[in-house]
Amino acid sequence: MKTRNANVIAAALLLAAVSAVAQNQPKPAAKPAAAPTVSTVLNRSFSGVEGEFVPLAEAMPEDKYNFAPTNGEFKGVRTFGAMVKHVAVTNNLLAAAMLGEKAPATGDEAENGPESVKTKAQIMAYLKDSFANLHKAAAATNDANLMAPIDNAFGGSNKMNRLGASMLAFGHTFDHYGQLVEYLRMNGIIPPASRPPAK
Repeated sequence: MKTRNANVIAAALLLAAVSAVAQNQPKPAAKPAAAPTVSTVLNRSFSGVEGEFVPLAEAMPEDKYNFAPTNGEFKGVRTFGAMVKHVAVTNNLLAAAMLGEKAPATGDEAENGPESVKTKAQIMAYLKDSFANLHKAAAATNDANLMAPIDNAFGGSNKMNRLGASMLAFGHTFDHYGQLVEYLRMNGIIPPASRPPAK
């Protein structure tokens, strides 16, 4: 019995010693995460602005897509739908410039998009396609071409670069996002980003 107890104690001490040695061994270094690429950073940023702007545009009922404020200094401002289309037009122009492609036709009113795009469903599809084009442009952007001159998205002889075009896409979209938040609130609609989380 004494021998068996001694063996159990010895085994327990041996196990504790092995465990202590194992704990003091250096752990293998974690494999460092790959550095993000220009393309992934731009894509994440475009996804961020898209994730804010598309739900905002979806939140306005179709019968209010022709809404424009009239109280105060709002003479000549775009309707809700026209502003959403304007954002899509600009996205398309910037994406085409980044891709080195011919700018898409925008209709007679270059800043307001094709006249044939009228209904909410058509405008939403046009908007979503414009973000798909920005993602395509981001995927084609890298360290080597980020600062290389590209044709001006809006015509003229001044050159742009992909970084500047990307920054313009973010800033322009969020500029109009802020305006459209007011359009929604004037119609008694809380913008999706301002709604309390669902319980």
